[in-house]
Amino acid sequence: MGGVMDEVERSPEYRLVAGLLRSLRRDLTDDAFAYRPLAPVSTDLPLIRWLPGRLREKARWTPHALVLAAAALVVLIGLVSGDGYYLGPVLAGLLPALPVVLTLTRPIGAWWLSVIAAPVTAVVAYSPYDRWPWTATTFVGHLTVMVVVACRTKPRIAVWMWLLTLAEGFVMSFLAGTGYSGDMVGPFAVVSAFALLLVTVVHTRRTAKQEITAQRSVTEVERERRTTLEERTTIARELHDVVAHHMSVVAIQAEAAPYRVENPPPELEQAFVTIRENAVAALTELRRILGVVRAEDYEAPDAPQPTLADLDALLANVREAGPTVEKTVTGFVRELPQGVELSAYRIIQEALSNVLRHAPGAEARVELSYVLGGLGLRIVNGMPKGLVKPSPGAGHGIKGMRERVAMLGGEMTNGPVPGAGYQVTVFIPLPGLGAESDPESDPESDPESMPETASASASAPRSAAGAGSAAGSGSGAATGEASASSATPADGAEDTEGRKG
Repeated sequence: MGGVMDEVERSPEYRLVAGLLRSLRRDLTDDAFAYRPLAPVSTDLPLIRWLPGRLREKARWTPHALVLAAAALVVLIGLVSGDGYYLGPVLAGLLPALPVVLTLTRPIGAWWLSVIAAPVTAVVAYSPYDRWPWTATTFVGHLTVMVVVACRTKPRIAVWMWLLTLAEGFVMSFLAGTGYSGDMVGPFAVVSAFALLLVTVVHTRRTAKQEITAQRSVTEVERERRTTLEERTTIARELHDVVAHHMSVVAIQAEAAPYRVENPPPELEQAFVTIRENAVAALTELRRILGVVRAEDYEAPDAPQPTLADLDALLANVREAGPTVEKTVTGFVRELPQGVELSAYRIIQEALSNVLRHAPGAEARVELSYVLGGLGLRIVNGMPKGLVKPSPGAGHGIKGMRERVAMLGGEMTNGPVPGAGYQVTVFIPLPGLGAESDPESDPESDPESMPETASASASAPRSAAGAGSAAGSGSGAATGEASASSATPADGAEDTEGRKG
């Protein structure tokens, strides 16, 4: 016996029936009378957004007004139908109208109440048996309840409501003695089926539209995140060349430094050896980082990364594309850290690219301000003189500029200029710029402070070559610096080997 029951429990038919019963219980019985108020509609609907402000707020409650109007119609039908005597017409209208009103707060419970109210109303109104259980008021009331509940719940619940309502009609007509051919069971089944089908189609289409909108929002967020990561990766690849160049110089100078001092103490030599070893290790880690952030189609640039010294060439290329570009420089022009100059160049480049895309034919002006505390940039363009074509990548350039400015701890603002087009304003702070830019504070600017620099930096070809090879995978600029520093004459090399011996 137990084996037979296990076989039945494992059969597909049993699982199908059990699943349907669980679905019915979950949809129509679990928390059937839970409080679920009907929310007002959005003011963005096509028929509401064009209304004046005060009417627009009131129009948000249109669904509630329609439901109450349907309940009032049911009461009116009960009063004018004339079925029954004394309080019969009043009860025939009120009993089916109550579930209609209840759909505003407890939709599933309202449907169950309407199912119970249908035969009760038929008895109270002394309805003829051939109309059971659907009198004129219960026909309209129950149909309204089903439509409202279908609008507020899932399409599967509409199917359950239609099947159970059809079963109730057959059972009530059979108990009334009319068999299964009651006059109102068939018409109600057909009318309710068409109404629920229409509501289900509209509800499904609305739900699909909402899901597509939500998916687009998620996709947009992911696209923004991916764009940010791509911009940061690009910045990291560019700055790798800059950092590799500086680390190569550190390694080479640390190797050559002991030979610039006669009879250096062992502690000093060991300190320079440690500096060189750390510089070479840092270059190795930089190569690993570059391998992580490098894209599959990434090709290392053949030329060094651009700086503000290359800005005139950039402006000339932009002028060849059509627009007039002017450059204004204020303050004491001086060499800035290479990372700052690279970022400033890229910001100006992207801003001018945006001018070409979004303001064709407009005049542009690039302003550079060398101030004591940093570098100021302002790129402003006039109104477009040609046809502006939509750009699917709009906004990515601005995001890249913001990433570069944020990396340097600066500030950036962008937006339209009243009557003058668009502008991008950037300020990049440079702490200690005054000391760094003072020629008198730089020991390398004094030739007397570097005796025999050429011969000292030209010593130890073996060590210099090792430092150059460590920097070789960094950038073209870094490799070039290493090669230049390691170029040595023969007599310098012999002197180096002798001193090391």
